Amino acid sequence: MKPLAVITGGQQGIGLGILEALVRTGYRVAILSERPKSDPAVQQVMSEHEGNVHYLEHDVREISQHESVIAKLVSAFGPIHTFVSNAGIASPKRGDMFEITPEHFDRVMDINLRGAFFLAQAVSHHMLSTEIEGYRSLTFITSVSAEMASIERADYCISKAAASMMVKTLALRLAAHDIGVFELRPGIIKTAMTEAVQEAYSARIEDGLVPAKRWGTPRDIGALLLPIARGDMAFATGSVIPVDGGLSVARL
Repeated sequence: MKPLAVITGGQQGIGLGILEALVRTGYRVAILSERPKSDPAVQQVMSEHEGNVHYLEHDVREISQHESVIAKLVSAFGPIHTFVSNAGIASPKRGDMFEITPEHFDRVMDINLRGAFFLAQAVSHHMLSTEIEGYRSLTFITSVSAEMASIERADYCISKAAASMMVKTLALRLAAHDIGVFELRPGIIKTAMTEAVQEAYSARIEDGLVPAKRWGTPRDIGALLLPIARGDMAFATGSVIPVDGGLSVARL
């Protein structure tokens, strides 16, 4: 049986790029997303990859349901080999950080950090209690904003910086069990999330903001997920891997 990968938010954007890379190399993929199964994006992915993509509707904020959702998923599709925590949101409103409301702050943290942590905890419980042959991994899609500060998106940056420490602690906890934990930090990636700022960023990229002088793509992220999933990087557990065309490299 093909190994199983689970991706949160795998029906679009970066998650879809990762899904397509995994399916091309022989994985089955289960998507967890808050969207209904009837959503056009979900239906299109399932149609294009019929038989290799499965779907469970689940909101990462519903922490009390994490364990039961993972149990249902495993019962239906088998043990999890690779878990990718990708679902996340941008700042609900860009602007002065002193104008961030508690409601907006809590929404970002509930999805990008709190929900992500407790879902990873449920996946880890499953992996630790299930003996299977082969390597297993958890990968978290964070952002260059885990290190590079943007005062107009302070809530988002804080959530990603905290998620980066989550990766380190999980890597330490799971290393002895041959379960790797990794962080991929995308830079400026062309997705639906960045559509509103594409014109502004395209000009800045051309002016040298990104040394590679191009937008990143979901395919760039998917390509880097493959060696992690295969176990090629097993001894590098806890690693942070920038995927940003040189954006985060310190320059004079």
